[in-house]
Amino acid sequence: MMENRYSLEAFLEKTKDRDLGQGLFELESERMLDINLNGEVWIKMGAMVAYTGQVKFEREGVLSRGIGNLLKKAVSGEGTALTKVSGQGSVFCADAGKKITVLQLQDEAICVNGNDLLAFEMSLDYNIKMMKRMTAVLAGGLFNVRLQGTGMVAVTTHYDPMTLPVTPSQPVITDPNATVLWSGNLEPELKTDLQFKTFLGRGSGESVQLRFQGNGFVVVQPYEEVYFQHGN
Repeated sequence: MMENRYSLEAFLEKTKDRDLGQGLFELESERMLDINLNGEVWIKMGAMVAYTGQVKFEREGVLSRGIGNLLKKAVSGEGTALTKVSGQGSVFCADAGKKITVLQLQDEAICVNGNDLLAFEMSLDYNIKMMKRMTAVLAGGLFNVRLQGTGMVAVTTHYDPMTLPVTPSQPVITDPNATVLWSGNLEPELKTDLQFKTFLGRGSGESVQLRFQGNGFVVVQPYEEVYFQHGN
């Protein structure tokens, strides 16, 4: 077994910030994003772990974008707001050690689960969409963000993401807690399955699933992020 043991000098050399020449969004490692800031970007609130340079942070309440008071009370502060970062410098972002993937959109649209959106460029139009039913909120599918245009977006996953193609003849059903992102033209439909819940022994109440149908794709992670626990 290889041990992570170093002299201090060797550790500092191994872990130092490097300019990788990748442009605005650089992956320092698969779990750390370095934003080479010269202007403005959006990041998930609480995602900044360090920065250098002249940088300003302004919170943008997602709640101000049409989310009702009921949900305002129902959600904790976690994952419900974006931060506008402006200035010049390096901003290092991470989210609970999750794996980061940077996607370059070319006049394309994707929807990202709000829990899994780490950062995106100002050039992308964004629209925050709430799940239509409270049961979906309780299942952890709190809100998603539709991003459209040309620009970079950084998403996070627990472990390696997997993409499933969606076709009219083969819909895909997912667990909301494991669903990371999907193509912008798809509208997931909420599906409840009482037997499924009972079969898994996950307590009382409905089991909520997302059903994707049409032409596109859906990306899942091998992990369920559960933010609300109801029943035993």
